[in-house]
Parts: sequence; structure tokens; C-alpha cells
Amino acid sequence: MVAKAADRLHRCDLYQQFPISFTRFSYCPMKRLITLLTLLLCFCSTAVFADESKQERETYKNLETFANVLTLIQQYYVDEIDSGKVINGAINGMLSSLDPHSAYMTPEDFKELEEETSGSFTGVGIEISIRDGVLTAVAPIEGTPADKQGVKSGDQIIRINGELTKSMTLMEAVKKLRGAKGTSVTLTIHREGLKDPKDLTLVREAIPLLSVKSMELEPGFPYIRVSNFQATTTKDVNSALKSLKKKNPTKGLVLDLRNNPGGLLDQAVKIADLFLEKGVIVSTKGRNHQEQMVFEAHPDGGQSHFPMVVLVNGGSASGSEIVAGALQDHKRALILGTTTFGKGSVQTVLPLPDGAGIRLTTAKYYTPSGDSIQATGIKPDMVVPLISIVDVKAEPAPTNFKAIREKDLPRHIKNESRSKSKAKPETDDAETTDQEGNFEKMEDIQQIAKRLEQDNQLRSALSVLKNLDTASGRQDAR
Repeated sequence: MVAKAADRLHRCDLYQQFPISFTRFSYCPMKRLITLLTLLLCFCSTAVFADESKQERETYKNLETFANVLTLIQQYYVDEIDSGKVINGAINGMLSSLDPHSAYMTPEDFKELEEETSGSFTGVGIEISIRDGVLTAVAPIEGTPADKQGVKSGDQIIRINGELTKSMTLMEAVKKLRGAKGTSVTLTIHREGLKDPKDLTLVREAIPLLSVKSMELEPGFPYIRVSNFQATTTKDVNSALKSLKKKNPTKGLVLDLRNNPGGLLDQAVKIADLFLEKGVIVSTKGRNHQEQMVFEAHPDGGQSHFPMVVLVNGGSASGSEIVAGALQDHKRALILGTTTFGKGSVQTVLPLPDGAGIRLTTAKYYTPSGDSIQATGIKPDMVVPLISIVDVKAEPAPTNFKAIREKDLPRHIKNESRSKSKAKPETDDAETTDQEGNFEKMEDIQQIAKRLEQDNQLRSALSVLKNLDTASGRQDAR
């Protein structure tokens, strides 16, 4: 399993280190590479010619075309070429043609991904994706330089330090956003509602990715915010619940998953397991047998006796959708907010012999009811768009703002299994997403009154919980 990498795509990764033995090699000169490729083609064609399918024959033909193109580049390109750079470019193009979440990772990228498993990195703290060929902000991570400087979901990042991002791959953009602590990076962004592009200078910091914050809204009504799923998230949520329970017996809980882009699959499952006593939490289905998995709740969760409201929005993706979907299907919690991002796919990281790797979409996940949320998202039980409180001195909020979701990404995997008869009623996207990207977090979570004043979704959640607690008390009295 791997943790989510910040400054990049939303995803809930399934990391499998397959027991495959590779022989290490270094990049060879172009002519030797072409010779090896040609010999491989000849070998494959001879070995399977009798039984090969039409698709296999087409594959060999395309590989031959690839070898021919390499030869022509070697012989006629105006400058001497770097064979490794050319091959990496071809690999990147091949993977990016599949879906928005499959990608090639250089040895440096792979190492960074492993480092992030520990829960920290140095950067500006922004989730990014590529939408319609444009580098786009999905969500800033709470409390990071990007969040403090006002980067918003849906912002188009046109330049990084003056360099156009039009031709950058996602991983190239991530590298430019990363850097030593204390150094700065300037983003030129375009946002709906702004007449001209705007420059934002962000100073890189160590991003600890503390995933859990908690407070008590009123006596007996705790609030827990989970910003991502990392190795210690379940332990931290458990500790928060126990600490808050010591103050007052829990009457109802608000679990805030807004702008939570996912992370470790097992941690998302364990968080849902805390509040469920039995039943399926999530299942995954792929082409290979090892991708067919079912995760079920255990009867020792111990947190299933009080009402719950789960807050979600368009920035809630992947792991947070697993938790919300499980609690919704089992009728354990009321889901409040706006439609979630809709990322219902699982990525597996496969290592390559030179220390590099590929992140490949290998499965889709399904809610307990059997629905795929891919490109559709979790529909809240109670739709409550966020009404932002804008300071009169601050820049006017953009109008007609629409947060991006999985279905907006190019080459996203279509949801072909969702039955129209089972689908929940669609809500007006314009109504529910105009302001969800303006979710403003409090710098000091202890200022509860101010937080409730500014956050109408949180106020609604608390009001619902108090009503549920009153109704529960009446039933107990009977």
C-alpha cells in the first residue's frame, strides 16, 4: 500500500510489489536498442505465430512501426538524440493515453512516492490534475502554502516560475512544485471571474499531512476532520474519539471528509470499520484474480451507538468516497453536502528493473450495494451547498464557479455498470457545485463559534445531529 502523493492526482492507491525477478540493465545506444527490439519481435512472432490472435498480430505490427520510427529518428533528426529521453517520452505517451491516473514514474518519482508513505514531503501542498490539456488545481491541502495563498479548486495553472505548463506531464509539474524548504515558486493561475491571470508566490514548506483534527462543537457533539488517509489515520481517529468521550458522552458525531482526496485504501476501510458492525465495506473488481477483493466490517468496531453526519463535497474523492458510500449504504450515517468527485478506480504500482515504476489502473471499487461511483460520485442524502462568507476587503468570489470531478477529466474510465433504475436522483450540478470549491478552513479550529458562523454545512450537520439525538431519546423513553 502507498500513501497519496500530494501535488498530484487524486487516487486511492493499491500498491502491490509483485514477486517478479528482473535483470538490471542500463540504457543502450539507439542502434543496439533497435536491434534488441527487432530480435524480440522476431522471437515473439515465431513462438506464437500458430496461435496468435488478430490483436496479437496487430500488436507486433505496431511494435515494428515503433522500431522503424526509432530508426528514422536516429538517422535523420536534426540533433543527436538522448535515447533514454526518447524512450521515456514514448512510455509516458502510452500510459497517458489510457486514463488520467496511469503514469510512468522515474526512479526519482518512485523514491518520492515511497518517502511520502511516511506522511511528509516538502512542497506547496496542492492536489493537481490535467483537465482538457490544462494543469488544474483539484484541491489545496489544509494549512499548506497553497491553502494560505488562496489557491482554489478549479484554478488553471498556466505557468510555473514563468514556464508554460501546456506541454508538461503531471510528474514534471510535480517536480517543479517540489523543492527545498524555504524556497519559493510562482504560479500563474487563471480563474473564472478574474479578468487577467494572477501570480501567486508560494514558499515551500515541509508538509506533514497531519490527517486528523478534532474538537467539540457542543457538549456531547464531537467534530472530527479527516483530510487524507495515511498510515496513522485510524489510530488518530480512535484517539480523538476516546479523548472527546472523556469530556462528555458522545451524543452524535460529525465526520468531515470535505476536500479529502483519498490515500491508503486500508486506512479508508478501517475508518469505515470503526462505525460498522457487519457487512461489506467495499469490493474491488479487475481483470486479474488478485484484484477481486471484498473488505468486510468486524463486530468489534465499538463506535456504532451514536448518530453520525458525514460532510462531503466535490473535493471528496477515492478513499473518502469509500467511507461515505459504506456508511450511506448501511444507513449508519446521513451524508450531507454536495456530490463527491467520483473516482472509483484503484491504481497498482508496478516496479521496473532500473528503480522506476508504472502506476496502472487495475481495478474499480464498488460500494456495498454493488454500485460503482466512477465518474458519478456519492450523492448526498441531504444536499447543502456551501455558502461562503466573503470578507468585504477580500477579492470578490468568482461567479459561475464549478469544481472539477472525475467525470471532467479527459480519458476518464466510463461507468458502464451503473443501472439507471438504481441510480439516485441527479441534482443540479450548477446549484450544488457553484460554491463547494470555496470551502474555507479555520486557521484556529478552537474558534468554534466563528467556525459555525462561517460554515453553513457544519451548522446544518450539528442541527441534524441534535434532532436525531432528540428523536433517539424519545424512542428510548418508550
